Amino acid sequence: MNDQELNRPNPDDLLRQIQAHEEHDSRGRLKIFLGYAPRVGKSVRMFDEGLRRLKRGQDVVVGVIQRQGSEHLETFLHEIEVIPLMSVGGEETIDVPAILRRKPQVCLIDELARENPEGSRNRHRWQDVDEILEAGITVVGAINLQHVAEEQSAVERITGRRATSSVPAGFIHSADELVIVDVPAEEVAGAGERGNLTAEQLSGLREQALLLAAQVVEEQLQRYMDAHGIRQSWSTQERLLVCITPRSAKSMLDSAARATQRFHGQLLAVYVSQGELPRGEEEALQENLNYARRLGAEVYVLDGTDPIARILQFAHRERVTQLFIGHTQRKGWAFWKENPVDRLIQAAEGIDVRLFPQGHSA
Repeated sequence: MNDQELNRPNPDDLLRQIQAHEEHDSRGRLKIFLGYAPRVGKSVRMFDEGLRRLKRGQDVVVGVIQRQGSEHLETFLHEIEVIPLMSVGGEETIDVPAILRRKPQVCLIDELARENPEGSRNRHRWQDVDEILEAGITVVGAINLQHVAEEQSAVERITGRRATSSVPAGFIHSADELVIVDVPAEEVAGAGERGNLTAEQLSGLREQALLLAAQVVEEQLQRYMDAHGIRQSWSTQERLLVCITPRSAKSMLDSAARATQRFHGQLLAVYVSQGELPRGEEEALQENLNYARRLGAEVYVLDGTDPIARILQFAHRERVTQLFIGHTQRKGWAFWKENPVDRLIQAAEGIDVRLFPQGHSA
């Protein structure tokens, strides 16, 4: 391979860069105020943001406001234009066509997890928001952590309750900006409860919200790198990849699982298939893959004639921060033979590599 071939852009990278530019140019921006508990003031922060934008000369409208229990927000409505709701089946919902015709610069939309009445243009409010964003209109919205679908199990473990409506985490991850509406520590300690939640529960919810925010920042970072053609493996949270073989896995998986829990990271496991295996090795491999799944790992089986190259390609694509690999200590290792582990370490730029000795081989 010559220098020209080495420097030739990857077609997939070019496509991602083009798509990132196109999306950035045409789509509206999404800013979300995330409350990790009820009544922390996320709606007030959202409307305060709208007023600031209005005073800066932006064209701002209100798409929907949660009025129940938010009487103090009525003062905002005297200054910002409100798009009237429309009736569908006797229930009120966002008038998406009216917003698209009005085409403001910014639209404020509360309670992003609401479900629309039967017969509405979209089944869910977040889908209304997505349509408004596609029209080039910026949306500033608000939502509670309990309404993020992939966070609901964690919230239920903390509070013992589960919300009935939800928004997919992918929608939250698509946000250009996520702001956690926090409660001052002294207020939590003084009040003891907020929305019938104890200070300990609030602390757990806050930690969960911060983890979600870190994931959103990572998505934002990846979109920026895509738009600028940056290929560096760069992640805001730990992403650990265990390389599984029929002979090695459990000690690495145990270590990686402990690190994942300690750093609130993400655990992945990969096996590069190179054809059929003897029955004993195939059974051992499946046992290792199943063990990885029981530990909560995302398991991938890849094809490739060059396992090292395939692992590195996967690791960079998934923005892996730590790589766990077994290393067979060969007897009488010849210095002129290429060591695949050394090759992996040299090529794993930006990734920490952890080696686990797997005994000796002739």
